[in-house]
Amino acid sequence: MSRIVFIVFLFLCTCPLLQAQDVSLPEPVKSGGMPLMEALSKRQTIRAYADRAIGQQTLSNLLWAAYGFNRADKRVVPSAQNRQEIDLYAVLKEGIYFYDAKANKLLLKAKGDYRKDTGGQDFVAGAPLNLVYVANLDRASGHDAACVDCGFISQNVYLFCASEGLATVVRGGINKAGMHKILQLTAHQEVLLAQTVGYPK
Repeated sequence: MSRIVFIVFLFLCTCPLLQAQDVSLPEPVKSGGMPLMEALSKRQTIRAYADRAIGQQTLSNLLWAAYGFNRADKRVVPSAQNRQEIDLYAVLKEGIYFYDAKANKLLLKAKGDYRKDTGGQDFVAGAPLNLVYVANLDRASGHDAACVDCGFISQNVYLFCASEGLATVVRGGINKAGMHKILQLTAHQEVLLAQTVGYPK
């Protein structure tokens, strides 16, 4: 009898590990914010971050502003021939998540704190969020187009951060080979950039 109790106890303890660790985000707020010209005037690069987490509502708003859908099959940013070839990953303290914009969910790809793996700069390991932009070249109309499309997303993040009082910096300094391995990407996927987001120190 004690063996059965032990097995049941063990199952209950490990059950959360077997469950999906995906995160359903709250519906993004698509109104309000700072006027565009004011946001442009405040847009800046910041490399010092406070030890403060980004709330789920702000994260949902940020990801939608970066790469969400504003029509049935069209994003808030343009892409060459509407290929939508960029995949967006959110690297948080808890793990690495793929942003599923249609479902408004974060899909867990790797559990654990990989923030330091998104770049060699001192601040990346302590910032609450590092975005990683990955081009799926099977969907792209070309490598140059994928790079341009990635830039649109990054600029939307800059403008959202300016509007919401967040700090951000886009970074080419990322261990692309290392992140490629962590994300288990295919030969036709390429890590392009990372972008750190948080509250200014």
